[in-house]
Amino acid sequence: RSLLIHSTYTTDTKSREENKKTIESLYRLSVDIKKIRRLKEWVLLQDVAYVKEIADILQEMGADETTVANILERCPEAILHTPAEINSQRALWQLVCQNEKQLIKLIGQFPESFFTTEYHENQKANILFFQELGLKNNIITRFLTSAPNIFCNPVEKNKNVIETLQRNYLSLGGSDANMKIWILKLLSQNPFILLNTSTAIQENLEFLQKNYFTDREVLQLLSKLKGFIFQLTPTTMQKSMLFSKNVFKCSDQELKQLVLKCPALLYYSVPVLEERLEGLLKEGISVAQIRETPMVLELTTQIVQYRIKKLSALGYDIKSGTLESLNGTKKDFEVNYGKIQSKKERPIFNPVAPIHVED
Repeated sequence: RSLLIHSTYTTDTKSREENKKTIESLYRLSVDIKKIRRLKEWVLLQDVAYVKEIADILQEMGADETTVANILERCPEAILHTPAEINSQRALWQLVCQNEKQLIKLIGQFPESFFTTEYHENQKANILFFQELGLKNNIITRFLTSAPNIFCNPVEKNKNVIETLQRNYLSLGGSDANMKIWILKLLSQNPFILLNTSTAIQENLEFLQKNYFTDREVLQLLSKLKGFIFQLTPTTMQKSMLFSKNVFKCSDQELKQLVLKCPALLYYSVPVLEERLEGLLKEGISVAQIRETPMVLELTTQIVQYRIKKLSALGYDIKSGTLESLNGTKKDFEVNYGKIQSKKERPIFNPVAPIHVED
């Protein structure tokens, strides 16, 4: 995003000098000018900057001196925007923020997202569209900070993608009653769906249907993959499926069941699957074990090695046991590990149990 601003302002920077007025204004605000010189010196070379004005607006919103300095150090191009642009952006973000306290906190955490003003009209139209769609304001603020690119799209493009998803959801057997909940959940999990084209979405769904997945199974995959399936292409999915078929020596129907059990086989590229498979085999785990519990391929090699090491310390032999104990999130693993540990430490008999003797 800063590159957009950069290209607008830079001409022949080598022959230009730093703007002394800008430097003095930043110095008065206790901004680390060396840091700006190191990362974005081009900002300091511009003839016009609004240091005091932008700082005043931030302070009006409740930012203290330290916060203002931090914001300008992280996003110095903020001073190249006019006060009018920033006030417009402030009013826009207030549509979804509870109050200015929350707004200034977000600006402090994600200054570059806030100071991207080039697509102001698109941002506004998309915020209103998301609100009409039923997304809660706290989700929209998360989008603004973590996925700002989706607001750069014309609102018609985002509407088109949503309509494509709705149409496909119904054609795959989803109900009208659940459609809104499904769409909102999918967007909340993965707003980057909106960066895809309607054509790409259609092609991916058709690929799954051509590979013998029923409509119900396609819907299941969409939910399990949280929409990340739309960031793939039929070619990459085909390669991943072919790789898994060769590794596990299975039929098309068996492969389909493995993918439903572990959508990562569809989502990860061949090099990623290859690396993870090799990592497991080096630990003495067999292909048969992996086929039985393919979800283990969702974990990085480093995580697998760490978990195997912890379990081995308890005397648990992963080579002869099930891989289920390796699976899941960090929390899931800690729960399983705790169970194995307590089982190992449990006494053979209960010393406080009553002794039954005959009268």
